[in-house]
Amino acid sequence: METIQNRLQEGKFSLIAEIGVNYYDIAKKLNISAMDAAKMMVLEAKNAGIHAVKFQTYKAGTLASKNSPSYWDTTEEATRSQYELFKKFDAFGEKEYTELKEFCDQVGIEFCSTPFDFASADYLYDLMNFYKISSSDLSNLPFIEYMAKKNKPIILSIGASNLDEIQRAVDLIHKHNDKKLTLLHCVLEYPTPYEHANLAKIASLKQAFPDEYIGYSDHTKPDYSCNVIKTAYLLGAQVVEKHFTLDKKLPGNDHYHAMDVRDAENILQQIEYVEMLKGNGDLVCLQSEGAARLNARRSIVAACEIKKGTVLTEKQLTFKRPGSGISPADIKKVVGKKAVIDIAEDTILQWDMIGEQ
Repeated sequence: METIQNRLQEGKFSLIAEIGVNYYDIAKKLNISAMDAAKMMVLEAKNAGIHAVKFQTYKAGTLASKNSPSYWDTTEEATRSQYELFKKFDAFGEKEYTELKEFCDQVGIEFCSTPFDFASADYLYDLMNFYKISSSDLSNLPFIEYMAKKNKPIILSIGASNLDEIQRAVDLIHKHNDKKLTLLHCVLEYPTPYEHANLAKIASLKQAFPDEYIGYSDHTKPDYSCNVIKTAYLLGAQVVEKHFTLDKKLPGNDHYHAMDVRDAENILQQIEYVEMLKGNGDLVCLQSEGAARLNARRSIVAACEIKKGTVLTEKQLTFKRPGSGISPADIKKVVGKKAVIDIAEDTILQWDMIGEQ
């Protein structure tokens, strides 16, 4: 199984399915257990070609006070208390995430879960190849430092932050951690209107943090042409994280702005097409341009009949297609040479037709 870190190192695009806690709603809809629903979503993600799945590991009581207000679209998710919402989806613990990790290994997709407290950061350590830190914890420096000291690769979302805050978190991580960071641009607006996506921030991150990997955590609603993801990729996002569901019509939480299986397949196909269009960027003539290079370029051509023994001058020469003879770039090497044979008008000059004066 190819890991996200390996793909980053090799410059490959990666798509992470943010399952989060959406499996609870899938379980309710299908009247199955939460574990069965989570595994179903993992398998669907794998079959769609997604490279990794990510859950969210928290307990409502350690994440939000009972007075914490909502910050999402309440026409889509009616719960107005963060605590009440998180309480609906916090049943899983170490035992369940260990089982999910083992299932991911069986089907061949990378497992990850975002820890939201010290206890989950501890027990998730052995289950994951990297830590994912939520934008909401960007200013939670004690928590960031705690994970950084474990010296595991870190993917850090930087939504709703200023440059000084990002720099502070990056510096703190590198104080204790020698692994290359991955910074994800994201907008903490659920869903993110397309006009708020601010994808140019990806290029800004690449410029501000040239030694780190850059990616994008997307909260826009999927569009058929995948313009958001394609633009993010072209601006430098090597990894994209996007919420994942099996039913975008389900009410509440993260279904309404998530990708489903068809969206994921479409994203990967579109990125593959864009990668094909990009090529490798080498500043060399392509093999496929060989015929055009030969026939569309020009050669030095006799502008008049040139007798054997004649010393060549510029007035006797012109430049015409094809490029199968001496290049016009070598005109100074030709002028002053002597024709060693009779050269008819309109002849494409070759090196064996001329010699030293």
